[in-house]
Amino acid sequence: MDKQMNYGSDYKYIPATSVGSGTGIQVLPDLFCYTVQIVNIHMVGDPNSNNFVLVDAGMPDSAEEIISAVENRFGENSRPKAIILTHGHFDHVGAVIELVKRWEVSVYAHELELPFLTGQQSYPDPDPTVEGGMVAKMSPMFPTEPINLGNNVKPLPADGTVPEMTGFKWIHTPGHTPGHVSLFRGSDGALIAGDAFVTVKQEYLYKVLTQEQEISGPPRYLTTDWKAAKESVLKLAALKPTAAITGHGLPMLGQLLTDRLEKLANNFDDIAKPEYGKYVN
Repeated sequence: MDKQMNYGSDYKYIPATSVGSGTGIQVLPDLFCYTVQIVNIHMVGDPNSNNFVLVDAGMPDSAEEIISAVENRFGENSRPKAIILTHGHFDHVGAVIELVKRWEVSVYAHELELPFLTGQQSYPDPDPTVEGGMVAKMSPMFPTEPINLGNNVKPLPADGTVPEMTGFKWIHTPGHTPGHVSLFRGSDGALIAGDAFVTVKQEYLYKVLTQEQEISGPPRYLTTDWKAAKESVLKLAALKPTAAITGHGLPMLGQLLTDRLEKLANNFDDIAKPEYGKYVN
């Protein structure tokens, strides 16, 4: 276990929250979504066993809350078999170092995301000029420096399997970040979309606060490749998922998901892509 892990020097608590913060939703018997401030983490596994995985790692300074949520679902002193990261933005890796030290588990991410997770490369600066609301305007305060997980982070297997998540495949869904992945289980259509698409207009403070459900593209202020982002949504829509949990917003299920995701895919440029911003091409 590499002890020389560290966050970037710009890592800090972000004073943002929503009405859903601190609540969890069981989407399927083995799929649980928990909201940390404005972002979701996901616990995948039978709650009657200690065989489960954590997907994403919340906001900065949220480790104790995440540990408490995990133990509430799986029992005292329970620990996941692995941590899977959809990508490495600050709100998805915010507590990962504390969790790795506590649980002594491996972290997995796409190989293109590893530079941002091993101290080699910062993310592009957020875009406060992008079309959107107050959260977009606040985005320059968000951390972008890489964290360093050292040898605790490993690339996802090249064959598309997901460590410790039987039945799931990872799907490369870039656009929001170069190595963004989504996780899909074909047997029941369960999709963990990360930020490839979300179910709240993440740029607008009021909608984030109230968690008003509305399918949308990836958060605009941190998305740098809109062509790839569109292709990723088309790829996920073609899977015809029956249940989707996303990095931001409430889970979406059944016909509502089918209709809204199809609409997003068919009208991505109008619904998701901003009219202006420094990364809009």
